[in-house]
Amino acid sequence: MVIDTETLLIIFASGIVIALLLGLHTEWRMHRLLQGKDGKSLEDVIVRNASDIEKLKQFRNELDVYLETVEKRLDQSVRTIGTVRFNPFKGTGDGGNQSFAMAFLDEEENGVVLSTLYTRERVGIYAKPLKEGKSEHELTGEEKEAIEEARKKLRS
Repeated sequence: MVIDTETLLIIFASGIVIALLLGLHTEWRMHRLLQGKDGKSLEDVIVRNASDIEKLKQFRNELDVYLETVEKRLDQSVRTIGTVRFNPFKGTGDGGNQSFAMAFLDEEENGVVLSTLYTRERVGIYAKPLKEGKSEHELTGEEKEAIEEARKKLRS
């Protein structure tokens, strides 16, 4: 199949027209991009975005410092509580299951264990400090059980 010169010129001219139209379209889009919607230049947009990025970096640094502070405070706060209800006067009819021991522990198992002994005549409340899950004071079985329950919650 042989293509004559006239057909070849028409194809070539059509290609040139298409290339010109694509070039003009690209030029028009570049002009629109560089001017922006309200006439601002692309350079102004880039400078503003760079400024915003610097502000975001500064904000992130401040946020990192704040989060470190919060983490330190959280490490010292109560993270878990264990509660055991019991009757300290089994068989005498006094108390019921109104007495309880509660252990309040932080991340390092420091805290306090509170115990109450309830009778019809009075209520006794006792507090024993805890360091690493242990106390200088003798712990009752219920207090040890409350501490162990709090430890289990802390590990899970």
